[in-house]
Amino acid sequence: MRKHSTQQAAPRHYQTLEDVIGNTPLIRLQRMIAPEIAARGNVVLAKLEGNNPAGSVKDRPAISMIRRAEERGDVQPGDTLIEATSGNTGIALAMAAAIRGYRMVLIMPEDLSIERAQTMKAFGAELILTPRSGGMEYARDLAEQMQRDGKGRVLDQFANADNPRAHYETTGPELWRDTGGEITHFVSAMGTTGTITGTSRYLKEQNPAVRIVGAQPSEGSRIPGIRKWPEAYQPKIYQPQAVDELVLVSQSDAEDMARQLAREEGLFAGISAAGACWVALQLARTVERATIVFVVCDRGDRYLSTGVFPA
Repeated sequence: MRKHSTQQAAPRHYQTLEDVIGNTPLIRLQRMIAPEIAARGNVVLAKLEGNNPAGSVKDRPAISMIRRAEERGDVQPGDTLIEATSGNTGIALAMAAAIRGYRMVLIMPEDLSIERAQTMKAFGAELILTPRSGGMEYARDLAEQMQRDGKGRVLDQFANADNPRAHYETTGPELWRDTGGEITHFVSAMGTTGTITGTSRYLKEQNPAVRIVGAQPSEGSRIPGIRKWPEAYQPKIYQPQAVDELVLVSQSDAEDMARQLAREEGLFAGISAAGACWVALQLARTVERATIVFVVCDRGDRYLSTGVFPA
């Protein structure tokens, strides 16, 4: 008969949800690499940020902004946090607030996808919808007004240095590690610009020759997650010198690419991610022996109600 040991087992270490933010997979595109790209010796890699717990690249700055604010004594559990968001940051902040015990108020334009709004509410966040005509600019102004009225603390992803810091400390090092230092080009959609600014800083420190390419929407295009801000609303965290090249992508090209990624690569990506992929593939036709990485900001299931994917 087996005897039970009287020796006390060492306590196991279990991860928390915060522990599994980051270290997302880096995968190689296969079927979409045209012969002329392969002939040039180029590799195109996708950083799967949709694998984060709340489903996007914004998980990184969301937890970073709250943690750092706690460390400075700016906020404490039970406080009300306010943020203007086009979707992914709001979802990530709603998750982070739930984890760390904050009331979260999110302000977003009314025309953004219903999946995003439902997900925010699932995490317990309160939503304030603003007129479509006002865009994100109106939402940002309202958030600042609410803070002045004493209704909570705005984390302000657009001006908060803890946003790009998260990418300097995690995204950049992961890309350098996972490519063995062979990355030559980094492509990112530009919204709040935290991802491209922080990642650029790290990569440029490792190798100043790494090219940083930002994807922006062409005139008249509305691509969730990609913005070209009016001068008065330019994110304060943005550093123009961190970006070597800006490439315009149309809404139709981004949406077509989203469908193509799903059909040909089995990669169900969001529209801004597809826009970055479109830029990466265009770039791959003009360079040689390059390792090009683009950010898959989120997953495609966040956009089902938009009609981008066939019913």
